[in-house]
Amino acid sequence: MKRFMFSSFVLVIANLLAGQRAQAQPTLEGSNLGQTPTGSASIGSDSWIAQSFATGPGSSSYSLNSVQLLMDAATGAPSGFNVSIYAKSGAAHSFSPDTEIPLGNLGSLTGSDPSAGGVFTYTASDIVLLPTTWYFVVVSSSTPVAQGAYIWSAADSFTGGPFIIDDTYYSSTDGSTWSVHNREDVFQLAIYTTPTPEPATLALVGLGLACVGLRRRRA
Repeated sequence: MKRFMFSSFVLVIANLLAGQRAQAQPTLEGSNLGQTPTGSASIGSDSWIAQSFATGPGSSSYSLNSVQLLMDAATGAPSGFNVSIYAKSGAAHSFSPDTEIPLGNLGSLTGSDPSAGGVFTYTASDIVLLPTTWYFVVVSSSTPVAQGAYIWSAADSFTGGPFIIDDTYYSSTDGSTWSVHNREDVFQLAIYTTPTPEPATLALVGLGLACVGLRRRRA
């Protein structure tokens, strides 16, 4: 009977772990990539762009998987394209565009050079987003616009997904001093996350693994 109960418990833990793996598939949280472009902006070492967005509600945080950007063909010969996620100044759960700016690089994403234009995917590593919190997708490069510029496409609105992508963006010549811009165009992107497990589930899985270890030790 004890062996049966132990085997059943191990099976429950295995099912929980399998469920967590199934939930680990990237989820599209919001996208306007399918909309008709209505504008664009040049990206360079002297022309940074920060697009604001807010995560959805919930009790669990979001593990950022990737960000996709719609880029037009570059001009000249730019290099060193960079995509980062920034926190913001001020309270995390509210947004005052005229006073709150990108503040604190949470991490850079990896991907290919977008000079040719098209949809490009940039993958994140160890970037966790809190629920109902404002952040920025910040793009820049290592060369000035006079040498060549990457071009980020924009549409007239944002649709789809629990994440809010705002019609407010910021520009900067150095990544430290920012100017706010309020307009209808929204830079075209898609955000994918991997939901993190609920704390109670993690605790149960941890307890189960500890029991398995103890059982093996006694055996």
